[in-house]
Amino acid sequence: MRRFALISVCLAANLQLILSAVLTDTPTLGNKNTPRLLIKDIVAGGFKYPKIQNHSVLFCHEDSGEIYVGGTDFVLKLDERDNFETFSLKSTREQQLQEGPHENVITVIEKFQDSLFICGTNGNKPQCWKLFSPVNNHSHEIMKSYEGTGISPFMYTQNCLSLTVEGDLYAAAPLDTKGSSLQFRRKAGTRPNVWMYDNWVSEPTFISTAWVRRKGDPDNEKIYTFFREKNSDHSPEADPWISRVARVCKVDEGGSKRFFQNMWTSFLKARLVCGFPEESLYFNRLQDVYVLHDDNWQDTKVYALFTSSWNSTAVCIYSVGMIEEIFENSTFKGYNKDIPKPRPGTCSKNSKSLPLATVSIVKDYPEMTDWVHSLHYTAPFYVSSNNYTRITVDRVLAADQHMYNILLLATASGKIHKVLEAGTEPFIISEMQLSSDSAIQSMRLDSKKKRLIVGFSEKISIVDLQRCMDYNSSCADCILARDPYCVWTKSGCTLAVPGGIQNVKDGETSVCTASVEEQRNLSRTKREADSPSPVNLTTHYSVSLGVPIFLICPIDSYHALYIWEFRQQKMPCLQIHSNCLHLIPDMAQKNYGTYECVSKERDYTKVIRRFHLSPDTKKKSTTTCNDASADLPEIAWITLGLATAVWGIFR
Repeated sequence: MRRFALISVCLAANLQLILSAVLTDTPTLGNKNTPRLLIKDIVAGGFKYPKIQNHSVLFCHEDSGEIYVGGTDFVLKLDERDNFETFSLKSTREQQLQEGPHENVITVIEKFQDSLFICGTNGNKPQCWKLFSPVNNHSHEIMKSYEGTGISPFMYTQNCLSLTVEGDLYAAAPLDTKGSSLQFRRKAGTRPNVWMYDNWVSEPTFISTAWVRRKGDPDNEKIYTFFREKNSDHSPEADPWISRVARVCKVDEGGSKRFFQNMWTSFLKARLVCGFPEESLYFNRLQDVYVLHDDNWQDTKVYALFTSSWNSTAVCIYSVGMIEEIFENSTFKGYNKDIPKPRPGTCSKNSKSLPLATVSIVKDYPEMTDWVHSLHYTAPFYVSSNNYTRITVDRVLAADQHMYNILLLATASGKIHKVLEAGTEPFIISEMQLSSDSAIQSMRLDSKKKRLIVGFSEKISIVDLQRCMDYNSSCADCILARDPYCVWTKSGCTLAVPGGIQNVKDGETSVCTASVEEQRNLSRTKREADSPSPVNLTTHYSVSLGVPIFLICPIDSYHALYIWEFRQQKMPCLQIHSNCLHLIPDMAQKNYGTYECVSKERDYTKVIRRFHLSPDTKKKSTTTCNDASADLPEIAWITLGLATAVWGIFR
């Protein structure tokens, strides 16, 4: 017979905390915009900093599996076994006894030409270095490279981005300490340096940039830049920001010596729209972008994360083919004459010879009249009240030989939501709590090894995305997860293998067969077989008359409907975090009997917990405050006054 946990008046404060969580921080059962599964303690590896970092930047070398982390005055290398090596990169101004900050906050890590290219603030005097790996030596050698203005910002709080393409370095970073003259440039490499015309953008915040390859047509390859800029419309109803996509040609080497020398001759920009066009309701503040490349360049997808003035976030999905359709066919905003040939924005290997009329339109009218709408034209792919800050996307080959995309969305509170893109509807597979102390600073996907590298102010966390053991209780649980990384086999829920049972598309558990369940039971160890699950075991409790108690069972899925069944009566679940409660405020003779906590999700119903309550004929023992469980035992009884107050809240 198990002992009760007495939650007495001395634990009223703990109960109040629990009730507060119910009212403020508990996902709603059955809500499709909540994660199906909440997971904690899921970090597979990482590194804890000796001291808090205000800024961090990540680089993942997928071929070697090495992870490089840039912090304040150092670069950290983590290998696949979590062994680490630290390289000191202190500011070169420390020895110059100059006033002002001397910290070197690393802001750029890129694979550039034959080395790892690293840039930092260098005490408000940006500097870049190359990190070489000597032959037959396990250590790296740091070599000073060149002055880094225009690649790294002067302060880590300033906006910047970088990209390397075939030995060329593209970057956007301020040219002075005030953060002005922020432009997207080709800054170094084999091709000439090229930059933007000052009037093309207004106070931009650059978000992301990507090179989209075209097999068999490299001369028409473009580099796309995503940013937001100040709206020229200052009316009260206008949003202060406009989100943009711009493009330049990879082969663009600038104009002739007499006109537009060292300026992009192919720069064009268009408005990136995410929202509900029929209601003229838009998410205008671009927050983050991830480009998922495809062998067919037109099918390359752009996943864009937007925020709004009404505290909601949205994910809109675009194709590069649709973006190019606007750039190649839209009129030029403000330009009403005939469009010259070649069309402005056309890629030319000899851009210096482009006609003046073509380049003049790029100079004066670079904006497209038409807007770039998302693939799901009438609405965003996903809208949420969660404060998402970052997005990355992994492509997964499932057991059904179909490719599925998994969105990994970071919240401001240190969580990762794992979201399935299957058709037009999102499905939130799980929520992973990585930190309760700080927000996520940076995030990188290692798609080859199916892991996510996440940077916090206090640590680097490495997350295994193939966590099939989280759905291992039954075939139905594995199928309901709709996780393309996982299948059900005779060994349980495991990594996707041919012949495994899976139903990512709709999660119907009818694919689970009796024979597979039998195989699963046969494959259990003796210890597993000797430990009956809660479903097959009725827990007996003796309860005195007049005692108020809670019955408690765990919530396995936030997409399921939970109820309590007692003598053919169905009673609602009182939800506290990941527990489902039933309160009996005053134990009476009619309350004795068997109670079942039942969940129903799609076509699958199961009993989570079963309790049998019988009269207590023995003398009730007392329990001290220290004996009570803060994590909620399966059954708890409380003073009548508190029970009545709690009951009043939930009625």
